Amino acid sequence: MSSLATTPVESLPAPTLTTSLRRVIRRPLMASCAAVILIVSAASLLAPWIAPYAYDAIDLKLAATAPSAAHWFGTDVLGRDLFSRTLHGGQISLAVGIVGTLVSLIVGVLYGAIAGYKGGRVDELMMRVVDLLYSLPYLFLVIILLVFFSSSILMLFVALGLVQWLTMARIVRGQVLSLRNAEFVQAARLFGTRTPGIIFRHLLPNMAGPIVVYGTLTVPTVILQEAFLSFLGLGVQPPRASWGTLISDGAGVMSLFPWLAFFPAAILAAVLFSLNFLGDGLREALDPRS
Repeated sequence: MSSLATTPVESLPAPTLTTSLRRVIRRPLMASCAAVILIVSAASLLAPWIAPYAYDAIDLKLAATAPSAAHWFGTDVLGRDLFSRTLHGGQISLAVGIVGTLVSLIVGVLYGAIAGYKGGRVDELMMRVVDLLYSLPYLFLVIILLVFFSSSILMLFVALGLVQWLTMARIVRGQVLSLRNAEFVQAARLFGTRTPGIIFRHLLPNMAGPIVVYGTLTVPTVILQEAFLSFLGLGVQPPRASWGTLISDGAGVMSLFPWLAFFPAAILAAVLFSLNFLGDGLREALDPRS
C-alpha cells in the first residue's frame, strides 16, 4: 500500500495509443465529435451517389431559392443545389486537410528525426533553416507556390502541407534528443543497426503518440487555411467548390440570401470544432499523469 502511495508520477508508463483511443471514445463529448466527423466524412465520400443533384447543374429558374423539401439547403444564384455542392465541397476540404497533414507529417518527422539524431552542427544548421522559415508568413509562402507553379488542387495540397511541417519537425527533434541515448537505442547501435533502422524501427514508434496528436490538430488548421485561401480566390476554381469557396460566394450576398453562407459555414465549424476537441482529448489521454 505504501509503495503505491509513494510511486512518483514521472515513473508511470505512458498509455498506449490504443488505450488512449478507447479512453477518448468513452467520453460522451468525444464520442459525439467522432460521430460528427464520421458522418460528414462518409456523406462527402459518398456524394456522387447520395447527392440529389449534380454539383454543377445550373437551373436559372430556381436561382437563389430558399431551403425547401426539394432543396434542403436551398440553391445558389445560378440555381445549383447547395446541399449537393456542400457534399462535394466536403470531399475537397477534407482531402486538403488530410493530404496536407500527411505531407507536413512526412516532411516534419523525417527532418526533425534526422536533426535530433545527428545533433551537433547538423542539428544547429537544420534548425536555423526552420527558424528562418518560421519568420516568413505562411500565407506568403503558399501564394508564392500557387502563383509560380500552378493553382491546381494537387498544388494546393502540397503548398499547405509544406508550410505546416515546421512545428512537427521541432516536436520530433525534441523527442529524438530525449531518446537517442536511451538504453534500447544504444543496444541497437551495439548490434550494428544503421541510422535509418534506428530512426524508423526504434525511435519513431516511441513517438507515435505526439505525432498522432499533432496530426489530429493539424487537419482542422489546414482545412481552415484552405477555406481562407478560397475566400481570397486562391483555392479551388469553379465549377468545383470547397467549403471555403461556398462561404466566399455566400458572403457576398449574405444580406439577401443568408442560407448560402450559413449551411457551409455551419458544417465547417462543426468539423473544425470536433477535430480540435478530439485532438485535445487524445493529448490528455496520452498524458501518463491523467
